[in-house]
Amino acid sequence: MHIEPGIVDGAKMALGYATAAGVLAYAAKRSWETIKRNGIVPMGVRSLMAAVMVLCFFEVFPHYPIGVSEVHLILGSTLFLMFGAAPAAVGLAAGLLIQGLLFAPADLPQYGMNMTTLLVPLFALSALARRIIPENTAYKDVKYAQCLALSTAYQAGVVAWVGFWAVYGQGVGAANLAEIGTFGMAYMTVILLEPLVDLAVLAAAKALHRHGGSMVFHARLFKAEA
Repeated sequence: MHIEPGIVDGAKMALGYATAAGVLAYAAKRSWETIKRNGIVPMGVRSLMAAVMVLCFFEVFPHYPIGVSEVHLILGSTLFLMFGAAPAAVGLAAGLLIQGLLFAPADLPQYGMNMTTLLVPLFALSALARRIIPENTAYKDVKYAQCLALSTAYQAGVVAWVGFWAVYGQGVGAANLAEIGTFGMAYMTVILLEPLVDLAVLAAAKALHRHGGSMVFHARLFKAEA
């Protein structure tokens, strides 16, 4: 999902900084709400865990350049179910930044665009979860169809943003559109795989339900909303 260097350049890059500022402001708002509700220590622990996982997703898991970007197993819905929207957002932003600083400095100028690509679909996923998962259902009890809906929403959002940046930077030429299509088709494998990962994580959560009060995981993972 990285926007490769050169796809958007020059003055056009300002839009990436503007969208990043907007999504960071919203993430800060959600983070403050989470801190007031759960405390700063659980928020910090969950954000750190999410950041470590994100860095692992980007650097350890297989990733391949395809079309206009790279295909990664980002597991946005998994992060959301385990830690909640705000810690997942902080983890995605921090993990992406650490990767750029330590392993891929050429990606740093595109950081705003890449962060937007990851975080906007995450918050859309959070809104969808409120609609399709009843309040009396803990996340450990969600079904495959619900996991598939969350994963599809997140990955489709990532693909849509990558496509937007590619068209914004390179126009609507046939070659560019073909590259976007190739990237989008490749991401179908992620959409199919991520719900299986979610279910594996949720199965583990059922075995660990006695830790429902732990600051490491989002409380909704183990216990339905009051």
